Parts: sequence; structure tokens; C-alpha cells
Amino acid sequence: MADEPLVLGIETSCDETGVGVVRGHTLLADAVASSVDDHARYGGVVPEIASRAHLEEMVPTIERALAEAGVAAADLDAIAVTAGPGLAGALLVGVSAAKAYAYALGKPLYGVNHLASHICVDQLEHGPLPEPTMALLVSGGHSSLLLAPDITADVRPLGATIDDAAGEAFDKVARVLGLGFPGGPAIDRLAREGDPEAVRFPRGLTGPRDAPFDFSFSGLKTAVARWVETQRAAGVAVPVADVAASFQEAVTDVLTRKAIRACRAEGVEHLMIGGGVAANSRLRAMAEERCAAAGITLRVPRPKLCTDNGAMVAALGAEMVARNRQPSAWDLPADSSLPVTRPHVPAGHHH
Repeated sequence: MADEPLVLGIETSCDETGVGVVRGHTLLADAVASSVDDHARYGGVVPEIASRAHLEEMVPTIERALAEAGVAAADLDAIAVTAGPGLAGALLVGVSAAKAYAYALGKPLYGVNHLASHICVDQLEHGPLPEPTMALLVSGGHSSLLLAPDITADVRPLGATIDDAAGEAFDKVARVLGLGFPGGPAIDRLAREGDPEAVRFPRGLTGPRDAPFDFSFSGLKTAVARWVETQRAAGVAVPVADVAASFQEAVTDVLTRKAIRACRAEGVEHLMIGGGVAANSRLRAMAEERCAAAGITLRVPRPKLCTDNGAMVAALGAEMVARNRQPSAWDLPADSSLPVTRPHVPAGHHH
């Protein structure tokens, strides 16, 4: 189809400078420059370092994406960019670059929502999103259950984390176990050698009176730290792989249980899982198993599309163009707390 929108997407909400090029539902290029190594020695993302890295990487990454896609900037139908949520300084670099390119090329600009983008990216892998889609988004900053009747205009939060996001808990437990940053991949690898039943860690907010779709991982993180401390104080070697596996099992159990409960409550037959933690192999396996048992179709993009990337922003931008959504204004702000109920920021819709 020649009339499918060709869109370039820019993502700079955290420490990845992502630039993707998408035609309709087809991924043409996905270029990423990561500053994660610059942050590793601080054990977390340093906003100033991230912003500076985005600044240095922006133009080369855009040029790499266009070259990889085999398209000229002039061929683009629109430029899409993450307008929020995320780190204010980091977002600002992406938004400023997107404005400059869109203005210079005379193309419409779409400021889109980071979380809605994580859902929309699945179109590049599995075709059009079913409407409505139930999405479980789990990353370093977010654990959310979202119902999306229309990814370009109507996204409803059913539940969210009330304290630590799942990815944050992975990072903190990895630190307790001395596994380095980022913690997710390290725990995933180690857990394969451990026994998930070794330690029964708490499942937060799963009691009959608890909010059915909200998440809490702070108590779990504390329980792991306490368990490890007790072992060490007693002079006992900590079975690191078992702790990693038992912790991962607790997180995954709660995430999948609540997601399936939400699908049932809303009568939705599709579950999409996205965000960085969706790259976790145990989460994918357990979700597969439990969705099959519940008669729910599971959609999970490949791991590279789950973590922050420009392709997801381009995918949502292409959907905005395809559905004739109103572009953003030239004074589009970077909004670090852009609510998920706003998949994009049309002209005249600032705070």
C-alpha cells in the first residue's frame, strides 16, 4: 500500500536515544544509541548525563535510521516524538529535535505518549491492535494495567503501581545481590539456574480487600533485602540464583494474575504485554501459560521492541496520521508527567 503513512519517531524519555522509521504497520528502521554504560557506575540513570548523551547522539541516530530505512527525510509524512512522561531534560532534547526537523521539512509534528507508544509498537509485530486491547506495561518507571479502546484517542488506566515499578524492584534486588545495573537482564539470567520455590516471598496487594488492579513491589523488595541480610548475619552463604528466581516468580505471579483478572473483568480477549520488563523470559512464559488456560490471546513484541525505542513512537505516529488525528502545535511542551489518558498532545491542548 503506497498510502500508508511514512513516519519517523524519536524517543528520549530516559537513557536510550531511539529513532525509528515506520510505514503503516511495517518497521523499516530502528536505531538506538544507549547511554546505559555511562550510568552503570552510578547504579541508576543520571538525568544530566542522559540529556547530554541525547544531544550528542540525536543527529547521527536520525541519519542512521533514515539510511537504514532507505528513505529521504523529504519523503516522510510526519515526525512523531515522545512528549512525556519521562525525564524532563531528556524529553526536551527529543522534542526540540523533532520540532526542528518537522519545521525544516514542512511536515506535521505529533507529540505522543510514551506509554501509549509501548502498546502501539505491537502493531509492527502482530498487525493491527484489537479494539479494545488490554495492556500490561511493565518497565523501570511504570507498572500499569491499561484498557485501550482506541490507542490514538482513548486509553484508560485500570491500575498502576502505588510505589516501586516492577523494573525498579528488579534494579534494587539486583543491587542487594551484587549483580550490577540494570538489574532486569542479570536477574533473568541468574534465575534460570535457581529454584523459584526456594523462598516464598510476599505477593503484594493480592488480598481480598486490596485494589484488584494496582501493584505494590516495595514490600517485596524489602522482604528480599531482609531475607538476604538475615542469611548474611548468620554467616550463611546466600543462594543468589534461588533468591533471584524466587523474587522473579513473585513479581511475575502478581503481574500475570492481575492482568488476567482485568481481562476477565472487562470481557477482553486479548492481552498485550510491553515495556522493558516484558523482555523477561519468565514473565513471557508464565503469561503464555496462564493466558492459554484462560482462553486469552497473548501478544508480546520481541524483546528489542519492548525496551524503549524509536520504532514504538513512529508506530503510534503512523496510527495518528492514518486516523487523521490533529497534529501538535509548534510550542508543544515536553511534559514529564503527561497522563496516559492523553495518547497525544494535539494543538491547543496544553496544561
